Amino acid sequence: MTTTTTWDVACPSGQAAATVAAACLQDGPVGTVGLEVEAHCFDITDPMRRPGWEELSAVIAGVAELPGGSAITVEPGGAVELSGPPAADVTAAIDAMTADRDVLRRHFHEHGLALVLLGADPLRPAHRVNPGARYQAMERFFESTGTGAAGAAMMTSTASVQLNVEAGPRAGWADRVRLAHALGPTMIALSANSPLLHGALTGWRSTRQRVWGQLDSARCGPVLGDRGDDPTADWAHYALRAPVMLVRSPEAVATTEFVSFADWADGRAVLAGRRPTAEDLDYHLTTLFPPVRPRRWLEIRYLDSVPDDVWPAVAFTLATLLDNPDAAEIARAATASVATEWDLAARVGLADPRLHTAAVQCVGAAAQYAPPSLADAVDRLLTNVRAGRCPADDFADRAARYGIPAAITELAKGDQ
Repeated sequence: MTTTTTWDVACPSGQAAATVAAACLQDGPVGTVGLEVEAHCFDITDPMRRPGWEELSAVIAGVAELPGGSAITVEPGGAVELSGPPAADVTAAIDAMTADRDVLRRHFHEHGLALVLLGADPLRPAHRVNPGARYQAMERFFESTGTGAAGAAMMTSTASVQLNVEAGPRAGWADRVRLAHALGPTMIALSANSPLLHGALTGWRSTRQRVWGQLDSARCGPVLGDRGDDPTADWAHYALRAPVMLVRSPEAVATTEFVSFADWADGRAVLAGRRPTAEDLDYHLTTLFPPVRPRRWLEIRYLDSVPDDVWPAVAFTLATLLDNPDAAEIARAATASVATEWDLAARVGLADPRLHTAAVQCVGAAAQYAPPSLADAVDRLLTNVRAGRCPADDFADRAARYGIPAAITELAKGDQ
């Protein structure tokens, strides 16, 4: 979010809350969709080796212009992210992302590297390669708040598929945001793809979600208030009570004690020897990571990174359940009993009968609207969901059969 408000001396919390609430959602039609796909980067011949920053930068510098227009960025642990531009609908977004990933994957293979789609790095220990000051400061923040291990794993060992959808007409914001949250556990259960972390089975289908759950819930937990009747007010309340992670002075500096933005704004605490400005408020919002984040649109962050034969169907399903009114009604009813089962979904996936039933109903509702180009992929997803299997089950079986390094090498060679 970019604000134009400036405060000469201080940023009172009431004014800050009003600024956040006014800008977090944009009134308009649904339909436009953006996609972001993160992939772990492995050396094809040596899966334990983590490619460094200079190596990744050099490889990316040689990438030809991507046909779908995605931007390429490198996450703290060396995961490579493709961020697609907004597309007219979810099918167009999937087509563009598929084309860009094909180009990027071939280019990395030519340099002996592979971009593997898993929700968590199953083999290598957490290690940061991105030298950015922001990520160094984030490390210090997590260490100082007692979540160093989880913070390091989150930054360097997790990857996701992110869906960006419009906020929709103002009159429907509350229902739409509630549904985006209610779908979370069911979509986590059917897309879970991170059963291992740092060389061991964790006992969770989505270890990525488990890692996020180990972090501060005031920063990474769901946004919704008690009823979620006003999502703009809910987000403003969430943002103002969340602890300040970083202060730019001018480089990012980590805070080492719990100070909410409201306390900083109202002078109950002082950071970097001053009160906050509108720019500090903007920056604070970029350090909040809830599963559904309002950024004028809705940024949906709860999906594991899943293989190339899975993510298009998962993305289509989620977008359809949000944007198609008839499918949305089915999804509301189907997810009502599991709408808050975030941890259960991450731990057992579709093994829970209620989550399994919800997933079958949700994917079935979306499948009715699949275009010919996605029909086979959505049918495969529905077949797997009916069988109670998520991608984590397939990778865990492969790792048990061949060992983790060999399982990664198979994926690295494109056998996904």
